[in-house]
Amino acid sequence: MPNRTVDELFQLIRTLEKGEKRNFKLYVTRNAASDDLKIIQLFDAIDHADHYDEESILRKNPSIQKQQLSNLKAHLYRQILTSLRLLRHDQSIDIQLHEQLDFARILYNKGLYHQSLKLLQKIKELAYANNQITYWVQALFFEKKIETLHITRSFDDRANELAIEVDDLSSRLTMVGKLSNLAIQLYGLYIRVGHARDENDVERVKRFFEEKLPPNASDFTGFYERLYLYQSHAWYGFILQDLLTYYKNCQRWVDLFDKEPQMIKTETQHYIKGMHNLIIAHFMLRNDRKFDNELLRFEEFYHSKEGTATINSRVQTFVYLYLAKINKHFLDGSFSEGLKLVPYIEDKIKEFELQLDRHRTLVFYYKIACLYFGSADYENTVVYLNKIIHWKADLRSDLQCYARLLHLIAHYELGNDSILESQIRSVFRFMSKMQNLSIVEKEIFAFLRNSFRLNRTQIKKEFTRLYEVLFLIKDNPRESRSFMYLDILSWLESKIKGIPVQEVISEHFKARNKQ
Repeated sequence: MPNRTVDELFQLIRTLEKGEKRNFKLYVTRNAASDDLKIIQLFDAIDHADHYDEESILRKNPSIQKQQLSNLKAHLYRQILTSLRLLRHDQSIDIQLHEQLDFARILYNKGLYHQSLKLLQKIKELAYANNQITYWVQALFFEKKIETLHITRSFDDRANELAIEVDDLSSRLTMVGKLSNLAIQLYGLYIRVGHARDENDVERVKRFFEEKLPPNASDFTGFYERLYLYQSHAWYGFILQDLLTYYKNCQRWVDLFDKEPQMIKTETQHYIKGMHNLIIAHFMLRNDRKFDNELLRFEEFYHSKEGTATINSRVQTFVYLYLAKINKHFLDGSFSEGLKLVPYIEDKIKEFELQLDRHRTLVFYYKIACLYFGSADYENTVVYLNKIIHWKADLRSDLQCYARLLHLIAHYELGNDSILESQIRSVFRFMSKMQNLSIVEKEIFAFLRNSFRLNRTQIKKEFTRLYEVLFLIKDNPRESRSFMYLDILSWLESKIKGIPVQEVISEHFKARNKQ
């Protein structure tokens, strides 16, 4: 293993739980040598530090020489990972399979060929039960090696059976590779630029999808082939804002795990992601009851053994559960109530700082800003939008654009006319540069420019005019992304009626659910 950087060692130690730290020390002290005692000193020094300070560590631990430190860090890193592997091997099917393959090799090296073959058969059965094709293939190739080099007399025609098995698995692996590539490329495209912005974007995405999708993909019925196929179709529908395609494939994604529940433990992150996307689909389609049902189901998973098994699962379930909880307040208009979630979310963002990527943090900030906006707290709306606008990140250009647009509207509500005109020009230039100006944004900019010279009666008429224009295009797929990020119609309706925006949304929610 190559030497790890100081940062990585510090980060690894910071992620350890109490039981993992205790297990590490027990593991190291069983056969302690002088270097092992030193790595425990180094471990304790880093564990008790708020940040990594090499000079402080050397000063407080004189038995550790500066020239030893690099090797001690590498040794400590390896020992921590080894202790974690031993502690957590029963929680991961791939670690179990890897261990069994190691045992099979040890038996083979001892000349115990039949014992090795017997273990390889068990490995294949376990791999089959958990859809672990790569380990199944490794076991097969090892079995072929033994059968080729040694006379085992296992049974007749074994060579042909092995050849057929390898061919079948090879075709499956090829398909899994192609579909997983397509899924991750589409997801990466969404992370970079968001939804399709115009017909050119739509055409490019369609052409890419049709070129990359294997024509015989639907012929494969294995778990991973179907998983990546459904993911690919889901991202494709999401980018194009074809919400029915998105919803149907998210449902298939989750149904796949319902049919093979043992895979929830094996592929927990894919299950979490599938549940998140299914909830998002219900949110976008305003399927209020289905949204509530899936949210309740996901919250139960959040507290389950699988949902809390690893820090990775705890982070991901937190992110998606609390984004869904915020969306619940967006659906029913209870923005002020939703603000009660903010302190807990802020604490968790700080707690999971090492694990949370920038993209998720930015989304949380935007959602929180929308909660404040819906609660008519425009000062705090601006505070959270500034966190996005001033964050030097190259992700989610669409989120950056809509953060600036909501920022403008918040300043409008605050009556900051002195800065609004220059802000309008600045945001217009930014969004034009990003090629992000749709009809919705152009109409909003035009309204804000004109608002400076309108009296109260005139501006109410202008609100009505803008509402009527935008209402006519709200179902246009190329314009719908603007309404996903900003419920501009509800805001306009609140200005026309002279009531809070959360009251308007609450009325819409009740009207949808009369029966």
